Amino acid sequence: MTIRHPRLLQDLPTSLDGEQIDELLRTPNVRIERIVSTGQASARTFWYDQAEHEWVIVLSGRAKLRYEDDDADVELGPGDAAFIPAHTKHRVAWTTQDEPTVWLAFFWSEA
Repeated sequence: MTIRHPRLLQDLPTSLDGEQIDELLRTPNVRIERIVSTGQASARTFWYDQAEHEWVIVLSGRAKLRYEDDDADVELGPGDAAFIPAHTKHRVAWTTQDEPTVWLAFFWSEA
């Protein structure tokens, strides 16, 4: 096994065509990712519908999440977290363009 010691807030890109996703850990039931966004958002007609639960925290920057069954956006800033149960349709409404938004996302399944 390779032991990694990621620096979550270093070496951040200032602009990207798409989000940068770095897988930090994977086990049979758990995955942890660092996601860096620089103004990206989901398409207005796209909804994530994941088979896994997700808990995400914003480490820097800002973002808004939208859930299909709720018209209100949930704004997240540094230190704000959200739990998204499996098969809860959601999308990223926006992320800041003037600084990278760094997410730490934990995914797991009930196995």
